[in-house]
Amino acid sequence: MKLTFILTALLAGSTVMAFAQTKPEETETWEPIPKVVTPGATFKDAPSDAIVLFDGKNLDEWVQNNDGSPAKWDVADGIITVNKKYGNIETKRKFNSYQLHIEWRVPANITGTGQARGNSGIFLASIGKGDAGYELQVLDSYENKTYVNGMAGSLYKQAIPLANPGRKPGEWQTYDVIWNAPVFNEDGSVKTPAHATVFFNGVLVENNFELRGPTLYIGTPSYKTATHGPSPIKLQAHGDKSEPLSYRNIWVREL
Repeated sequence: MKLTFILTALLAGSTVMAFAQTKPEETETWEPIPKVVTPGATFKDAPSDAIVLFDGKNLDEWVQNNDGSPAKWDVADGIITVNKKYGNIETKRKFNSYQLHIEWRVPANITGTGQARGNSGIFLASIGKGDAGYELQVLDSYENKTYVNGMAGSLYKQAIPLANPGRKPGEWQTYDVIWNAPVFNEDGSVKTPAHATVFFNGVLVENNFELRGPTLYIGTPSYKTATHGPSPIKLQAHGDKSEPLSYRNIWVREL
C-alpha cells in the first residue's frame, strides 16, 4: 500500500511537471494557412470562391437531364420557373462534396393537396436520367398535410425534418445544404455513406444525416447498384398538375 501510494504520487508529480514545462508555442499550428474567402454582403449572397449556377440571367450552367441538350426551363425577372414539358434539368458540372445555397418559391395561387402541391426536388447528386439520385424534397408544407418523410426539408423517404419552418405560398424559401458525397471502394462497396446537413429558412432540419442509398419511391434504399463518382446537381420537374414553382440565387462551394 505504501509503495503504491509513493508510485502514484510520483506519477502525478511528473505529470504536473510535464504540463508545467510545456511552452505555448508547442501547441500552436501555423500552416497550412486557410485561403481568404470574401463573404457575400448577406448570408444569401455568393462568397468569392463560389460557383454561381444561376445569377438570374440565363441557364448556361444547366442542361436537360434526359438528353444533355441546353436547359429549356423558363427564365424571366431573375428567376427560373419549372417547365414540366421538358423534364428535369441538371448542372453541366459534376461535384463531390459541397456547400449549396438555393432559393425556391411555390406560387401564391397554388392548388392541390399533399404531394400534388408545388412538388419538385433537389437531387444533391444526380446519378442517372429521370429521378435517380439523392433527393431533398421541395414542396408546399405550409398547412399542407402529407407523409412526414416526404414534406419540405425531408431527404425523401429517408429523413423526417427536425422542424417545419416553411413559409406561405408566394414567399421565397431558402435551403442551405452541406453535402458529403458517398465514397466507394474499388470493388464497389461503400467506404463512407453520403451525409447531408440542411438548413431550411435558417432552421436546422437535417443534422448530418447518413443516407442509406439513393432515393427510392418504392422500397428500401441501398448502395448496391449505386457506385458513382462526381455527379451533377439536378432540379426536378415533377409530374403533378399544380402550378410550377420557381428557383433563384443558386450557388455552390466545392469542399
